[in-house]
Amino acid sequence: MALRPYWSGTIRLSLVSLPVNMYLAINRQKTVAFHEIYRPTGERVEHHLVADGKEIDRDDIVKGYEVEKGEYVLIEPDEIKALKIPSSKVLDIVEFVARDEVDDVYLETPYYIAPDGKGNDATFAVIRDALRSSRKVAVGQLAIAGRERLCLIRPFGSGMVLETLRYEEEIREDDPYFDDIRDRKPDSEEVELAQELIKRKTKTFDPGKFHDHYRDALQELINARVENRAPREVVEERPTANVVNLMDALRQSLRSKESEAPADEAKPSRTRTAPQKRTRKAKPPSSSDKSSSGKSSSGKSATVSEKTPARPKKATA
Repeated sequence: MALRPYWSGTIRLSLVSLPVNMYLAINRQKTVAFHEIYRPTGERVEHHLVADGKEIDRDDIVKGYEVEKGEYVLIEPDEIKALKIPSSKVLDIVEFVARDEVDDVYLETPYYIAPDGKGNDATFAVIRDALRSSRKVAVGQLAIAGRERLCLIRPFGSGMVLETLRYEEEIREDDPYFDDIRDRKPDSEEVELAQELIKRKTKTFDPGKFHDHYRDALQELINARVENRAPREVVEERPTANVVNLMDALRQSLRSKESEAPADEAKPSRTRTAPQKRTRKAKPPSSSDKSSSGKSSSGKSATVSEKTPARPKKATA
């Protein structure tokens, strides 16, 4: 099955043009999704668009910008679609910067960048390898998802990655959060102990050995309900005793076997079975249940369907 690009356009570097396809790098299918269910009947809840107390068609909805309380400037969807700026189809490389000059607090969403499959592989490889050898990232702007995004492009394996960035005005000033600790000087011996602890626990980053324990527990709860059994409950590790003196805590950490063991040696978790919890299966909806409805606080009414659902300032550009 052909992959569907999130965006297709051209990356332009001076007089060099490179047609590319862009794909979202995040796998959102790994998220556990829930539906809203009407408890008495087990039917799925639907949300309807309501204005003036009656249901309306989506085609009758326009965008409104509030200029004063209760007064709006209306913008038609076609007027928004008609907005044309250069970065809609062309991403112009404005400058190149060192990667460590871009603070991670600005990073937002990653996308894979690949040639469009029409004989541009050589140009793509030249730009990718030039970025890699110079240890620089490309900075430009691209209009996607209803706004113009600041972004950087960097090599990634045999391809490249585009990461959207937050603008400087989107980042809060850090003064209110760090003022109380800005002038506090730590004890040099404590710093040395902390450095030794960091050194002992330093490993090569392997994202594959980390996983979402909360999602696992949530999936186990769902599986247990489907299989009509009690969920396996993980016994949480008890927190270590609170050591008031930082030096003592660091020394204890260095003496502990855990600080000397490889970080990737995961300890087996002890489990115990939770007491059986009986659940009630939803009954098929009756004709009287299907007529019930409610209204949400967002101005939309919720009704039951007739079908059961199966960082800091550091300017980058």
